[in-house]
Amino acid sequence: MNATKITTPDFIDILFDGRNKNYGAYEHRVTYEKRVRNAVFGTATLALVVIGGYLISSNLRAAEVVKPVTVREIPPMTEVEILEEKFIPPPPVKAAEPPKVATQQYTQFVVTDRPVDPSEEPPKMEDLDKKAIGVKSQDGDAGENDPGLEGVLGGTHTDIVGPPPVKEEDNSVHNFVEIMPSFPGGDEALQRFLKKNINYPHIAAENGIQGTVFVSFVIGKDGEISDVKLVGAKKGGGLEEEAARVVNKMPKWKAGRQNGRAVNVQFSLPISFKLENNY
Repeated sequence: MNATKITTPDFIDILFDGRNKNYGAYEHRVTYEKRVRNAVFGTATLALVVIGGYLISSNLRAAEVVKPVTVREIPPMTEVEILEEKFIPPPPVKAAEPPKVATQQYTQFVVTDRPVDPSEEPPKMEDLDKKAIGVKSQDGDAGENDPGLEGVLGGTHTDIVGPPPVKEEDNSVHNFVEIMPSFPGGDEALQRFLKKNINYPHIAAENGIQGTVFVSFVIGKDGEISDVKLVGAKKGGGLEEEAARVVNKMPKWKAGRQNGRAVNVQFSLPISFKLENNY
């Protein structure tokens, strides 16, 4: 049987012939096609309303966003005056800071009868190697100038680079300086040198002459020994001559220093002569 004929009125009448047509099933089958048409029409109408409303809303929002633009007239170009460049001299260059010089703070010597604390003792000669005497102790390059003593030793300090100050030659002989001269290797090396090189004079040994001879000499800026003289009472027996001979034979000393510069220093050395069999 063709399924499309099930809902036709003739078929429905034949199907419900002799039956209760007031029952809902008969009415439902008779109005089936009408209800289908109404449903399709209602659905299409609803779809049109939704699509139309969306399009209308989009057009209204676009009209609100887009605003009229006012085009202003561009002013005409004017000639620009070109200014001549003026030469500006560079600022003056400041002098570079001088390098730090290794210095040892000056020690003020005071005569006292109390024991000296080790922290107050003056530095040893070997600790002052390649160091200048200054107002404070600091590490740095070896040299003779101490920047911290400017104004004390003379000279000025400015920001303008100029020629270095000319040092005056100091040829005077000093009796006492900041760093006294020293024998190469220190006092122990000096004692070894004297013991090795002194020959006890035969005349003094035969006559039992002994004692201490004081020899004065000048240690130059280059460490050379000169102007050897004998000081004090003469012992005789050749002791003075032997002491002077040994002093003249000494190697170069480490020169004394004053204000960071090597100077000539007058030095006095006691040389003791003692017979071994004399108690």
